[in-house]
Amino acid sequence: MSQPKPSGKKSPYFDLAEKYDLEIDFRSFIHVEGIEAQEFRKQKVDLSKHSAVILTSKVAVDHFFRISKEMRFDVPDSMKYFCISEAVAYYLQKYVAYRKRKIFFGKQTIVDLIDVLKKHKKENFLLPCTNILRDKIPSTLETNGLSFTKAIIYRTVASDLSDLEDVYYDMLVFYSPGGIESLLKNFPEFKQNKTVIAAFGPTTANAIVKNNLRLDLHAPQPNAPSMTGANENFVKSSS
Repeated sequence: MSQPKPSGKKSPYFDLAEKYDLEIDFRSFIHVEGIEAQEFRKQKVDLSKHSAVILTSKVAVDHFFRISKEMRFDVPDSMKYFCISEAVAYYLQKYVAYRKRKIFFGKQTIVDLIDVLKKHKKENFLLPCTNILRDKIPSTLETNGLSFTKAIIYRTVASDLSDLEDVYYDMLVFYSPGGIESLLKNFPEFKQNKTVIAAFGPTTANAIVKNNLRLDLHAPQPNAPSMTGANENFVKSSS
């Protein structure tokens, strides 16, 4: 699994491994690095010109407050926060007095959040993001006539996987195009052979195909809305 090991003792992956006697390794193929203030200044983004911020992840929250501190920008109490999910909204408590701030959140996607954003159309939004932000987010904001500035404050980079050079897995599971890029950057001579490659989400699946790899398993599907469900179906059909 090309992602970190789930925290805590409960996870559908652990249940899957126990049920079918599987050995599952978790390893992040990508990681996040913050953009330094000197590099951020080259984008010529004036943080003080924005009255609201759109936060798409907990990572975005951390790096927004980090870069604000490095730029010596005191985030005003009047700042409005629009979060992609309730979990991200509650994470703001790490930095602000939650009940004293104007915080809004959606269910899980930018589309879920758009109705709330449109009610605050007069705001000038800041969109802190990674260097590989999906087009859907800015295009959705543009389509709905919202004034926003994209600010790259962290980048997603390939992790060092050199210790896996002589390790061979029956299946590799990817959750983002960045994971595919990391695989091929670390192992440019990678040959898939009999290794099953699984993808979660359409953009990840497309990245596999574009890089001339064989897509063996894809979620979500009607009979498998989750990656664990797809894995279980695969194990059942293979046994």
